[in-house]
Amino acid sequence: MKGLSQSPTDPGFVQNPYPFYERVRKAGPFFHWRDYGLTCTGSFAAVNAIFRDRRFGREVPAELAPELPAHLAPFHAIEAHSMLELEPPRHTRLRSLVLRAFTSRRIAALAPEIAVLAEDLAAGFPDGPFDLLAAFAAPLPVRIIARLLGVPEEMAPDLLRWSNAMVGMYMANRTRETEDRAAAAALAFAAFLRGYVEERRARPADDLITHLIAAEEKGERLSSDELISTCILLLNAGHEATVHTFGNGVKALLEHRTPPEALGIAQIERTVEEILRFDPALHMFTRWAYEDVEVMGQSFRRGDRVGLLLAAANRDPGQWERPATFRPERPAMPLATFGAGLHFCVGAPLARLELQIALPILFQRCPGLRLSEPPTYADVYHFHGVGRLMVAR
Repeated sequence: MKGLSQSPTDPGFVQNPYPFYERVRKAGPFFHWRDYGLTCTGSFAAVNAIFRDRRFGREVPAELAPELPAHLAPFHAIEAHSMLELEPPRHTRLRSLVLRAFTSRRIAALAPEIAVLAEDLAAGFPDGPFDLLAAFAAPLPVRIIARLLGVPEEMAPDLLRWSNAMVGMYMANRTRETEDRAAAAALAFAAFLRGYVEERRARPADDLITHLIAAEEKGERLSSDELISTCILLLNAGHEATVHTFGNGVKALLEHRTPPEALGIAQIERTVEEILRFDPALHMFTRWAYEDVEVMGQSFRRGDRVGLLLAAANRDPGQWERPATFRPERPAMPLATFGAGLHFCVGAPLARLELQIALPILFQRCPGLRLSEPPTYADVYHFHGVGRLMVAR
């Protein structure tokens, strides 16, 4: 296995990680990323196989569980009940209960609200250059998830602030200051939701929190701690990735001078899939090996960790023809973007729906939309997204 070095905070990598991913591909299915001290893969076949293999998972093997620092106790109190970080049987129970409330029917019913909100936001654009992330990409998903959960929409700025602070824990440039912000956000977020959950227990409504409270399987329900962690997960995972996807997607559409028909009703689903493939919001996800196992000639022992490079996998020429080219007409195929197997993203249908509805509205309201300055990506790896997207119309 070849060893490669690449700082994830190097400015050149931050702006364009794809040349490194090409080097990765030439090294074989797996390589050792020296900067992380981690075996990684950018092969679509390997990423897909490990996502689906029950011998790998997110939960740290018990004998390797580290002693958690006291200052991060509030953050890890949330993580301890998050289905993203758990494996069966707890994951099975939690996911089943969540899916009883977070149904495809409930998501589809949000379509009119997404359309109205997108129209309202577009109607408020200023005449001069403006940041599309702040004016459109950020408020839309956080306000939709607030409505879905049933929390006051005026809480959106707080929800955004808490979410941004907590996801900082997954970034390569994490510092003690980052950790302190995440812990404080976790405390505030949990306190707000705990009060709101108790209010909904006393006064049910037609919102996701009420339906999560009512969800039951084989006599089991979600505890208050599980409810709080689930709500935070839905907001953090859905908001952070969706904002980056909007930004990266509009950047790609404008830079490639995508024709209007790509956003028409006949092709919008394919265009969104190509946006999700071409420049996804999340670039690395990790798994632990739970037993000795071999994948595509690479041996893992119990307790080994592997990094799955989702964006590299999405440009694997073994899976896609001319993968470095943005082609909205490309036939849809399985992506690495939302994962696979047990941990396939429960929010994927909502993210797709928001993009499929909001992007056409954006370009219908702003047919002359153009970049007013070159976009630059923020230093937020393992995420990947523009720091701001200055446009004019």
